[in-house]
Amino acid sequence: MSYLHDPVLLYESIDLLITDKSGSYFDATLGFGGHSEAILQKLDSKGKLIATDVDDNAFNYCKEKFKNDKRVSLYKFNFSMVDVITKIESLDGLNGILADLGVSSFQLDEPESGFTFRTETKLDLRMDKSKKQTAADVVNELSEEELSLIFRDYGEEKNHKKIARAIVRTREVKKIQTTKDLRDIVAEFTPVNFLLKSLSRVFQALRIYVNDELNMLKEFLERSVSVLNPGGRLVIISYHSLEDRLVKDFFRKESISHLSPKEDPFGFKKKETRLKILTKKPILPTKEEISNNRRARSAKLRAAERI
Repeated sequence: MSYLHDPVLLYESIDLLITDKSGSYFDATLGFGGHSEAILQKLDSKGKLIATDVDDNAFNYCKEKFKNDKRVSLYKFNFSMVDVITKIESLDGLNGILADLGVSSFQLDEPESGFTFRTETKLDLRMDKSKKQTAADVVNELSEEELSLIFRDYGEEKNHKKIARAIVRTREVKKIQTTKDLRDIVAEFTPVNFLLKSLSRVFQALRIYVNDELNMLKEFLERSVSVLNPGGRLVIISYHSLEDRLVKDFFRKESISHLSPKEDPFGFKKKETRLKILTKKPILPTKEEISNNRRARSAKLRAAERI
């Protein structure tokens, strides 16, 4: 574990997040503690950091890493439970919430984590290993149509129908159990120069489905706003268009005082404006950061402030 994860957009995210050095902050995606460590460096002795992660390796590593810092409370909860955790901590509200939605370098590079398709390992893709359904269960049990929709909607994979059909055809002969099994299926009809991108989309789609990531993100965003103090910041780093679009649309919805024509055809109703957008356009990594950490290349940071 000498090399775990380079936190992406570290300085940009922390600068936007911290408004009160004595405040209470929530790191929704603890990982191996890169962002959390930077937050703690900005806080004084009265500051508070609460962080959560369902990955056993990350949680246990950070439990040891921060064991002597009384300002830190760690939870092995899904980040969508931000409101529950805030209540457990007996806090009236939070001064800032940060979520880095990416999969850690450790998860991608460590075969036993079950996230990489570059080496042969069990087809898993669960963030929380206590969940029953794995990616192998999904590809072996769901219908061709269901698989096709997963690859289309969550991976934006143009060959979603062909891949789904090939999976169903293959599993009639033998179970699909490893990352290599699935990789071989995709490679059957994908040109070599497009294979890496296609595999990334297929595995991303399965990961999102297995972990119910988009629904969890929606819940997290809604609950985050409800526990932010006035002036508190919500900072989100996303890595693919589905996440970024969801965050962008949520921020926009919460920053306007009128309902859509569909919700209010005559324009009579008003709604509470809860957020002020701080990033009109997403903040992107610099060329220097991308050269040092290639996995930062797709990152987009958006931030908003509770009104």
